[in-house]
Amino acid sequence: MKIKIATRLSPLALLQTNEVIEKIKFHDSKCTCEIVKIKSDGDLTDLPLHTIGGKGLFVSKLEEALRNGEADIAVHSLKDVPAILDPQFSIAATLQREAVGDALLLKEGLGEADLSKNLTIATSGPRRKSQLLAINSNLNIVPIRGNIQTRIDKMKTDGLDGLVVAKAALNRLEILHPNIFLFSEEQMLPASAQGAIGIEINTNTVSSEVGNLLKLINDKITYQATEIERQVVASMQGNCLSPISVLCLIKDQQVKLKARVTSQDGNEVINETTKFKLKNKVNAVHDFIKILIGNGAREIIQR
Repeated sequence: MKIKIATRLSPLALLQTNEVIEKIKFHDSKCTCEIVKIKSDGDLTDLPLHTIGGKGLFVSKLEEALRNGEADIAVHSLKDVPAILDPQFSIAATLQREAVGDALLLKEGLGEADLSKNLTIATSGPRRKSQLLAINSNLNIVPIRGNIQTRIDKMKTDGLDGLVVAKAALNRLEILHPNIFLFSEEQMLPASAQGAIGIEINTNTVSSEVGNLLKLINDKITYQATEIERQVVASMQGNCLSPISVLCLIKDQQVKLKARVTSQDGNEVINETTKFKLKNKVNAVHDFIKILIGNGAREIIQR
C-alpha cells in the first residue's frame, strides 16, 4: 500500500509528518509513504491571521489536495484545524499529545515578576493576547508571524521582551532558550487541541485500507479529549483564533474539562470547570456548553 501525505513546509510540520510515517511503518512495514509538500495560504502572508480568515488558511490547501486525490491523508497541528469541518473531511486519528501549555520566552534578565511591568510581548493570536492582558492590561502585545525559529529570531532583532509559543513546538523541535517561563493553567489556558497532531482524511474513505491503518496509530485518549475540546469551540460558534481556551484531561475514564472565554481587552473573563465520567460525556458536555452560553460566553467571542 502507498499513502500520499499532505503537509505544510515548515520544519515543525515536516517533523510531525515524519512522526506519523514512523507510526504507520510500525504497524505496516511494507507501506510506502510519499510526502506531498504544500505551501498553504497562511504561509504566503505575514498579515495577522485573524484579519484575513483565521488559521483555516493553513488547512484549505491541504484539504484541496485530499479533494483532488493529490493526497490520501493530511497531517496538521490539530489546534490549527477549524472546529467545524466540511462534512467531506474527518479527523481520522491523533497521535499521543505533547505538552499542552504555552511558554513565554523572555529576554535575558527578565522573569515572571516582570509581567507586572509594561513589557512588549509578541504573540500570534487573540486567545493569548486576551489572556496576557487579563494578567496585566499594561502589557504591549504585538503580532508576530512565521515558524518558531523565525519568531525567535524576530524577538532578538526587533528588541522584544518576550514571545509566547506552544511548549509542544519547542519540545518537538528540541529548541532550547536560556530564559523560559511556563504559564500555569490559571494564567493561560491552552487552545483547543494544542499539542496534538491530527490526521485528516476524506470521510468516505474512513473505512478504507488507509482508514483502518490510521485506526491502529490513533491515540484514543488524545482523540477523545481533543474531540470534546473542539466540540466546545464549535458550540460557541467560534474558531481556532477566537479568545476561547479549552482543556480536557482524561484519566482512568474520569474527565476534567476546563474552558475560559476572555474579551479581546482582557477585562471580561468567564471560567468554567466540570468533572464527569467518560461514559457520560454526551450529557455532561452538553450541560457544560449550556452553562458557558448562559454566562454570556458566545456574546464575548462574537464581539
